Amino acid sequence: MKSFASDNYAGVLPEVMEAMNNANSEHARSYGADEVTKRVTNLFREVFEADAEVFFVFNGTGANVLSISSATHSYNAVLCSDTSHIYNDESSAPETFTGCRFFPLTANDKGKLDISTISDRLIRKGDIHYPQTAMISITQTTEYGTVYKPEEIKAIAALAKENGLYLHMDGSRFFNAAASLGCSLSEISSKAGVDILSLGGTKAGMMFGEAVVVFNKELAKHIAYKHKQTMQLASKTRFIAAQFEAMLQNELWRKTATHANKMAELLCKHLTKNRSVKITKSVQANAVFAEIPRHWYEPLQEHYPFYVWKDSTHEVRLMCAWDTKEEEILEFVKAIDALPH
Repeated sequence: MKSFASDNYAGVLPEVMEAMNNANSEHARSYGADEVTKRVTNLFREVFEADAEVFFVFNGTGANVLSISSATHSYNAVLCSDTSHIYNDESSAPETFTGCRFFPLTANDKGKLDISTISDRLIRKGDIHYPQTAMISITQTTEYGTVYKPEEIKAIAALAKENGLYLHMDGSRFFNAAASLGCSLSEISSKAGVDILSLGGTKAGMMFGEAVVVFNKELAKHIAYKHKQTMQLASKTRFIAAQFEAMLQNELWRKTATHANKMAELLCKHLTKNRSVKITKSVQANAVFAEIPRHWYEPLQEHYPFYVWKDSTHEVRLMCAWDTKEEEILEFVKAIDALPH
């Protein structure tokens, strides 16, 4: 089976497997006190060009919950896109663990939050009858597979700072965004004014694990305790850290993310040739959104799983991963061309 459902379906990069095996050679201190974790934390600081604090976690939901809880109280509110993962796809975990109210703001046609949309929700400050906004959360890449440019992030960060808010970035596909923009990791995070980043590893080719990267020192004061409280502190932290070391060294992340992005471009190119397919979103990273005939769902999904994004318009999401091959895309397109229109 070859899936276009999610980059989570893909296996593990060989370099990551090797890194985990190397970390398995002897005993090491637990709960992040080991030499591998210390070394990789310093690597993060070098790559992100910032004196950041790094906390390794098990999964993306945990990364987001830890990030948000480090900056909020239960009487606070978080502003996010109405298409965001934290609002639509993490059940009620963010609200349950933080106690915050999440306000979904209407994303534009590119899946991004506009400055004007955010500004319109910055209301009732100091009103005890209303949840007090403490954080803006944006997703990179967006749920539509589009990318926030550095200047867009800086504008949102400036608005957040002006209003005494923190800026969180849900970066489950952060590497794909940086590869798409051809920029450094710091240009769309630390240098752009992001306070705290949930950095995805699993979708990029790791076995498991994500990282919370804290750029704002104020948020670093209590986050270590939150790390434990949210049940995201791994006793054998080195096995998550070692995977990120493989990803960050020699920019392995850029090589694999660039490949996934290029496969999505290729898939889009071939799909546009079919008159029964309508590409609905700009392809900027490793996702292709398209409207297809409803009767195609079952015959295609039998061999090539994918997610239906919006059933009312027959819009589907097709994801490419680090291990997607050109011949697999051609086989998928061939299967589509053979279906009745």
